[in-house]
Amino acid sequence: MSTESHPAGERIAKVIARSGRASRREAEALIAAGRVAVNGKVIERAALNVAPGDRITVDGTPLAAPEPARLWLYHKPTGLVTTTRDEQGRATIYDALPPEMPRVMSVGRLDLNSEGLLLLTNDGALKRQLELPSTGWLRKYRVRVNGRPDDARLAPLRQGIEIEGEKFQPMSVTLDRQQGANAWLTIGLREGKNREIRRAMEVVGLTVNRLIRVSYGPFQLGQLKAGQVEEVRRRVLRDQLGLNDGQPDEVEKPAGKKPGARSGAKPGVKPGAKPGAKPGAKPAGKPGEKPGDKPRSISRPARAPRSDPGFAAGFTPKPRGRTAKGGAGAKPAGPAKAGPSATPGKPRGPRPKR
Repeated sequence: MSTESHPAGERIAKVIARSGRASRREAEALIAAGRVAVNGKVIERAALNVAPGDRITVDGTPLAAPEPARLWLYHKPTGLVTTTRDEQGRATIYDALPPEMPRVMSVGRLDLNSEGLLLLTNDGALKRQLELPSTGWLRKYRVRVNGRPDDARLAPLRQGIEIEGEKFQPMSVTLDRQQGANAWLTIGLREGKNREIRRAMEVVGLTVNRLIRVSYGPFQLGQLKAGQVEEVRRRVLRDQLGLNDGQPDEVEKPAGKKPGARSGAKPGVKPGAKPGAKPGAKPAGKPGEKPGDKPRSISRPARAPRSDPGFAAGFTPKPRGRTAKGGAGAKPAGPAKAGPSATPGKPRGPRPKR
């Protein structure tokens, strides 16, 4: 289990972190405290490689098999600290996470008064990979400051500044709009030092009163509401991070439809069939008709010719000749001839010529 005996193995702290038991730094602290044993022997240093067949225990409990690396997007609200335990008794992000969440670690931190996108993972090695500045991922923030910044005031931030002997890399700073006494900025960083934006703004005479992280590399906050958690799909992890755990991708099901069902069709019913018809049944005819009879011809009213002014849709032509109501040139309607003296059913002959 030594470095010489297992040169192709992995560092013990890395193996503990991959199991989800602790982060890599926390694993080193567990080893220094004498709480980790390999093959029944307590180890005292983290500079140790272990092989897959070595038996590792933490506080006497065997180390769980490493789970596939997973990543979550979390919209951290203000008022929560990004730590597992707070010495001052303040609420942490782990107090607000859903109870069904596994043990996770945060990728970087957001301070108490900051909000927005925070990445969570169950894999210590992935956490370390995403936190390294060598990853080169841009982290974008929407920042509200008190004051009236201009290009001259923001120029030092774009060139890189030094605060108390600590050098800060150049930032990408864009002035979005001035809103009364406050201004909104979009700031991009490629490193994550403690309170970097707030400290940099103080140097140029601006005070940050709101800070929202909107993206971390390719991962976006989007429409995720404060306090919500959303897991990143394995396909995205493979494409963006090159992770290949051998797990199949999730199958996306269309919302509101059952798998294999066509919209508007019932199982076993052919398209065009009447509702309630049994599968395979022939369409029923009219009462009194026998199968094989020719369909009866239906007399339809003749269509209006295209020259007719009433041909246009929705237009009803006025009757020509006499009108029902009196008007200029209209003759008064005579008394109706229908009555008791009329002979029902007797056809009327031609009128005699005068």
